[in-house]
Amino acid sequence: MEKAQSPISIPQKPAPLDPPEASPKPYKKSFVSTLMEAATLRSPSFKEDTYFLSHLKSSEKKALQELKEKLAASNGSDDDCTMWGIPLLGGSDKADVILLKFLRARDFRVFDSLHMLEKCLAWRKEFGADGITEEDLGFKELEGVVAYMQGYDKEGHPVCYNAYGVFRDKDMYDRIFGDEEKLKKFLRWRVQILERGINLLHFKPGGINSLIQVTDLKDMPKRELRVASNQILSLFQDNYPEMVARKIFINVPWYFSVLYSMFSPFLTQRTKSKFVISKEGNAAETLYKFIRPEDVPVQYGGLSRPSDLQNGPPKPASEFTVKGGEKVNIQIEGIEAGATITWDLVVGGWDLDYSAEFIPIAEGSYTIAVEKSRKMAPSDEAIHNSFTSREAGKMVLSVDNTASRRKRVAAYRYVVRKSTIV
Repeated sequence: MEKAQSPISIPQKPAPLDPPEASPKPYKKSFVSTLMEAATLRSPSFKEDTYFLSHLKSSEKKALQELKEKLAASNGSDDDCTMWGIPLLGGSDKADVILLKFLRARDFRVFDSLHMLEKCLAWRKEFGADGITEEDLGFKELEGVVAYMQGYDKEGHPVCYNAYGVFRDKDMYDRIFGDEEKLKKFLRWRVQILERGINLLHFKPGGINSLIQVTDLKDMPKRELRVASNQILSLFQDNYPEMVARKIFINVPWYFSVLYSMFSPFLTQRTKSKFVISKEGNAAETLYKFIRPEDVPVQYGGLSRPSDLQNGPPKPASEFTVKGGEKVNIQIEGIEAGATITWDLVVGGWDLDYSAEFIPIAEGSYTIAVEKSRKMAPSDEAIHNSFTSREAGKMVLSVDNTASRRKRVAAYRYVVRKSTIV
């Protein structure tokens, strides 16, 4: 039997004898910081289209109808004009969603949209994209590491994670990108990941019709991966228009901001409004704005482990913040004798002290140090532990940030299982 209780998070200030240090003096923002903020704040947040025809301008409705007519005139049957199992000539709402994606990618220029659509149909047929999700391409070592679908954002968009830092290892790089044939096979595998994500979309007005893309730039060997990344980008731009609602870049090195500022004038306002840029060390803080912590992978300051995905939807977690100069105690009360409590706890970017203790209710009983106080490194993943009580009491999980001035995002969850022994 499980019992999920409502814990109380109690921030505790340092004792009077140990006051926090004085606040730091104001400082001027560095050139890089200014560029980073400009890159993040320059554009208003992207507003995803609902795909309701009633929301279209009259000129956009006219372009959609004209695209349908031209597509029907140039294609013999529905069988030759199908994407993701949806006949584009069937007149359905799902078909309209796909056609509107191509129109938006070309600013509702019908001729250009038709050309892009027909090229995409030909590519999908030649590439065999419709059946690619079932293929075994032999990249088991890359699954869950380099590119993978994991969880959803707060609005229900599937999330695709990308991280290419493993290719700094020359042996790994040569094994995957050693020749043209290997590169082609990798590109096929990368398309497979994307197609699996697209299969999770609704393709209907008001539904979830696009993905969230998270790209980890830490240790990415940009020079070595230039050819592969250019080909991936070209494939996706040409054949998957408007499939990404937001592009989140995490662990961004300083030079990325400089490059962004240089190329920003050449990007459309629509493209720039989809970008979210987070410098190294702020991954959890950034991701929590869009994705619940139970869906954020543990390596990015969340609670989601690959093994958890086999057990159905993740158990919800509670978010909280740990301010600089503050200690937070999470008290889980009402634990009966013989009960087992299991908890998960994470603080984004850790670099603070953590401990756990069980405090019995009975007078004269001793507090039990379940986990002694220890310094958690920034690279440490979420705590996952359990404890079986011999007597009634409460569990106290402590995160001590009194030695720092930096605020940190955090999350926890727990479950109490009562003893089955009568």
